[in-house]
Formats: sequence, structure tokens, C-alpha cells
Amino acid sequence: MDPLDKSGKIPKSYKRIYSLSEFYTALYRGMKTIGAMKQNRKTKDISKDFIERIMLAVTEVNGCPVCSYGHTKWALEEGMSNEEINLLLAGSSEAVPSSELVAVLFAQHYADSRGNPSQDSWQRVVDVYGLSKSLIILGATRAIMIGNIWGIAFSSFSSRLKGKPSGKTHFLYEMGIMLSIVPFLPVAIVHALVAKIIALPVLSFKGSS
Repeated sequence: MDPLDKSGKIPKSYKRIYSLSEFYTALYRGMKTIGAMKQNRKTKDISKDFIERIMLAVTEVNGCPVCSYGHTKWALEEGMSNEEINLLLAGSSEAVPSSELVAVLFAQHYADSRGNPSQDSWQRVVDVYGLSKSLIILGATRAIMIGNIWGIAFSSFSSRLKGKPSGKTHFLYEMGIMLSIVPFLPVAIVHALVAKIIALPVLSFKGSS
């Protein structure tokens, strides 16, 4: 299966649509783990291609066209094969290295649960990779969730401008998601800082954030 259609563009699948409140929650959660992502740039505990596999897996679940295109390009630049990219974008983890499989499956589960994974799934990641690497995996998963939610709205809006609305979103929704990042992001940063100060867990379960 080729991730590109005959026109050379990622097909517009829009598998999931998220609300404004879910977008804010995704931003807040992403800010809670951004420190692990920044630290990884120095330590390189998780390689770039590992992170790309996580991001491609999440993008497949959410069906974000612009993220599929961008991360396919970056994955190719990192040396990932066309076959592996195609499999990941088809929802298959067949070509994922065994050492990264638990992380990729967790990322898929995280997206499939709309950011509310089971405690058992998270514990499995921690058991396999240790807490430090697990937080990087979680950070990468959350970062692409933010990108997917915003990217789906952007892709829908772009299609609308071309006279081909997706049929799954409306104009006000698309503008709301795209523009809300301006007020949402600083609030989410402060929210995450307060959560850190009062020692809230980075990942909670049973409906908590």
C-alpha cells in the first residue's frame, strides 16, 4: 500500500475529529512531557527513527493528512524504508524492530483511546524501557497528538478553500482549532507548570488528566 495517492498527495482520511476541549487537554498533557523531549535532544536515549515510528503510528490512528505527508518525508530522510513507512501508515507494526514494538503499540493505543491509555499498557512500557525513556516515548506520542488534532483542522480548511470540503468538519470548527492554539498554548504551559509544582502525576488514569 502506497501512502501517496495518484496525485502524489496523502489521501484525506480524517479518521478522528477532536473537540476544542480535547485539543486543550492534548496541549496541556504535551506540555507536561515536553521536558523529556528536550532532554532527549541532548542524551539521544531514543533515536530519531524510533520517534518517527511512534509519530507515524499515532498519525495512522488519527488520520491526519498533513502529518502523514510531513512525517513520511522525515522518516525517509532518517533512512526508514518505503515498505516500513507504508506498513505503519496502514496500521501494521510488522516491520517495527522488536526492541521498539512495545512503544509503538502503546502509542497506537494512546491515540486509539483519545489520550486515555490503560494503566497496564503504560506499566508495560515502563517495565520494558525504564521511566526515563518511557517519558520520552510518552512525550513523542503526545507531541504528535497535538500535531494531528491541529493538522486535521488545517487539512480540512485547506480542502475547503479548494472547493472540496471534507464533509466531517465545518468552517467554525476548523477556524476554532487553528486559532485556539494562540490562547490555549500559554495557558497550557502555565497549567503544566502548576501541575509540576504540586507534583501531579505526568500520566493519570480513569478519566483524570
